[in-house]
Amino acid sequence: MNEITVCIVDDNRDLRLALEEIIGMSDGYQCIGTMSTPKEAMEKIPKLCPDVVLMDINLNSDESGIDCVRELKPKVPRTNFMMCTVYEEDEKIFEALRAGASGYILKKTAPAKMLEAIKDLHEGGAPMSSQIARKVVFTFQHTPDPRNQQGIDDLSNREKEILELLSKGLMYKEIAAELYISQETVRKHVYHIYEKLHVNNRVAAVNRFFGREAL
Repeated sequence: MNEITVCIVDDNRDLRLALEEIIGMSDGYQCIGTMSTPKEAMEKIPKLCPDVVLMDINLNSDESGIDCVRELKPKVPRTNFMMCTVYEEDEKIFEALRAGASGYILKKTAPAKMLEAIKDLHEGGAPMSSQIARKVVFTFQHTPDPRNQQGIDDLSNREKEILELLSKGLMYKEIAAELYISQETVRKHVYHIYEKLHVNNRVAAVNRFFGREAL
């Protein structure tokens, strides 16, 4: 089994070291980089292309973690971003999801739960509270826009099939089992779906597929 590669972006040195130790000591995970500023993250993450980035939502800088994700996601579309936050601030977290993050976790989360969330994110899940998930669903239901059908006709039947399964909340490994293909093949299809629909996360892809306004 390949290790899940992780980068950490946080301006708190003690927290960076703690997260690095948790990931480094756990089987199946590898920390390949830690950064303390948005500038450092912008330079290093496109070169490292990690599977998952743990991104502090409130970096002590002119640019927030949300700004960082917004700029980085198009450059590393296969990387999943998880926002790390002290408090569950609804609007900031929702803004981060719109920017391209695929989930979030509280900094006080126990190490085992943190690792579980990273794995879930890597396998196609979207770790977030039911409260935030409801906001996402509300956006799906109340922002129809037929202009966002752009790119749908370019999708192959297999890609449409995968989007249907993503819309039902299935993770990559579940989609792979359902379609009798490998998880890596699912990832490649999802990457091509993002390219064709001009989106940078699964929430926006599903949204556009159903003719809604992308997040």
